[in-house]
Amino acid sequence: MLVFGLFLAGVIGAPTRFLVDGLVSGRTGGEYPVGTFVINVSGSLLLGLLTGLVLYHGFPTAPRTVLGTGFCGAYTTFSTFAYETLRLAEEGEAGAALRVVVASLLVPALAAALGLGLAAR
Repeated sequence: MLVFGLFLAGVIGAPTRFLVDGLVSGRTGGEYPVGTFVINVSGSLLLGLLTGLVLYHGFPTAPRTVLGTGFCGAYTTFSTFAYETLRLAEEGEAGAALRVVVASLLVPALAAALGLGLAAR
């Protein structure tokens, strides 16, 4: 049953990523990977919240695994972040690529910490 839940959550997470990326990128335009950034930040926030619910409020681990691994795993994306960052560097935008790397490492970590903190209340 757990494997089916992971599958189903992944089936929902991947198209959600596609839709969110399209909505964000369509509104922001430009060459910066804003859609991927928003996806990774929001997914990290959700994962921090889920983790906090498990740690502080007895949220069952099976739904956390399904939502955290299944949905968040399919929703967030490291490979797209890496590809888009390398694309910026190859196009001569080394400064922009470096800013994307720093922001994409720090902000999602802070979002996960915020989610954990919100759940602790």
